[in-house]
Amino acid sequence: MKIKQKSDRQIGWHIFLIIIVYLMLIPIVFALSNSFKTTQDAYNTVFEIIPRNPTLENYIHVFQKLPFAKITLNTFLIAATVTIFKTLTSIFAAYSLVYFDYKGKAFLYFMMLSTMFIPFTVTMIPNYLLISQIGLRDNIWGVALPQLADVLGIFLLRQSMRGIPKSLIEVAKLDKIGHMKIMRDIILPLVRPSVISTGIIFFINSWNEYVWPVLILKTKENYTLSLALQMYISSEGGTDFTIAMAVSVMTMIIPLTLYIIFQRYIINTFAMSGIKG
Repeated sequence: MKIKQKSDRQIGWHIFLIIIVYLMLIPIVFALSNSFKTTQDAYNTVFEIIPRNPTLENYIHVFQKLPFAKITLNTFLIAATVTIFKTLTSIFAAYSLVYFDYKGKAFLYFMMLSTMFIPFTVTMIPNYLLISQIGLRDNIWGVALPQLADVLGIFLLRQSMRGIPKSLIEVAKLDKIGHMKIMRDIILPLVRPSVISTGIIFFINSWNEYVWPVLILKTKENYTLSLALQMYISSEGGTDFTIAMAVSVMTMIIPLTLYIIFQRYIINTFAMSGIKG
């Protein structure tokens, strides 16, 4: 009887999860389907998954009307720069918090974690004024500069490093091996999955970012993909939303591909973050 009840609960959970997955996939399928439709077909058959008369006109229009290669390059450069610096600063900060003993370490870590609860609107204006003063407004590097460190990465990598036996580090210290070599040859190989997954999270978040780039970037040549999508929707979304769907499909291809490839690492990293507080 207990086995049957357990089996029924599992079936119920599976049905619930299938419904959640279906609801999450609807926007992606909707965008992909309508990006291959003509405007008339899209309005007449908006909820049909398979287009009646599939066409590539929407994608051709995007490449003809927008500097799409330059916009994609801008987005990639910003996301790659932010990812590299956030990952490096997270590694060094996490290593310091785990393997160095100094006064006020716990308080410092608490203060860093508390910044996660500060709304973006609080830091938005000071960052904007700073970027304007140093002449990086309407520049892709002005988008990347305030985002070179992230407390989420510090938290995730700290949790991963805490799972490594400190005896390994003590043995290395007895052999008079420096901290940089310890981190490079011992720590990083052991936490590589967490580093990869954290980097992918940083990349996807930066790739999809909209609010901060829209404040800094003003010219079309400096736009990111999220700004290009919003610009097109604002100007023509009321009549040719199929083209906007084509832009959205091209915008999500890279981050979606990265997530599918590295999803195991990402899930494991968040699961491991709860092992030790």
